[in-house]
Amino acid sequence: MICLLLFLEFAKVGLFCVGGGYASMPLIQASVVESYHWISLSEFVDIFTISQMTPGPIGINAATFAGMKIAGIPGAVSATLGFATPSFIICILVARLYFKYGDIGVIRGILNGLRPAVIALICAAGMSFITLALWNEETLPEHPADFDPIGVLMLLATLIAVRCKAGVIKVLAGAGAGGLLLGLLRTQF
Repeated sequence: MICLLLFLEFAKVGLFCVGGGYASMPLIQASVVESYHWISLSEFVDIFTISQMTPGPIGINAATFAGMKIAGIPGAVSATLGFATPSFIICILVARLYFKYGDIGVIRGILNGLRPAVIALICAAGMSFITLALWNEETLPEHPADFDPIGVLMLLATLIAVRCKAGVIKVLAGAGAGGLLLGLLRTQF
C-alpha cells in the first residue's frame, strides 16, 4: 500500500513540476515532509544534498532516495517510476505539439509566463533550505533569533566561492571537508 501511495504522490509531483529538479523540491517536501510526515525536514535536506552530488537528474535522484528512506527498494522503484512517468508522457505530447504549433504566439506567451513561476518555485525551495541551514531544527519554531553562526559562516563562504567562480565540485568538496572538520571538532570538545 505504501508503494502505491509513493507512486501516486511522486506522480503528482512529476505532473505538476515545471522547471526541473530544483522546482520539484518544494512539491516533494510538501508531500513527504509536511503532508505525510514520512521523513523530517533535516532528512529531506540530506536527501536533497545527496541528490545534487550524485549523477543524474536531481528530481529523479531525490525521488529515489526518498522512496528508499521511506519503504526500501520497492519504495525507491515506486517513487522513481511515479516521478518519471508523467514527465515521460508530457514530454512526448509537448514535443509533438511544439514542433507542430511552436511558432504560434499563444504558445510563446505560455512559455514566457511559466519562466517566473519556475524561478519562484526554486526560490521557495531555497528559502526552506536556508532557514534549516541557519537555525537549529530544534529551536526553529520557538526561538527564531537563535541562529547557528557556523551555518551562517558556511553559507557566506559558499556564496563567496560561487561569486569567485569556483567550480561546483570544488565548492561541494570544500563544504564537505569543512563540515567534516566541524563535526570532528564538535565531538572532540
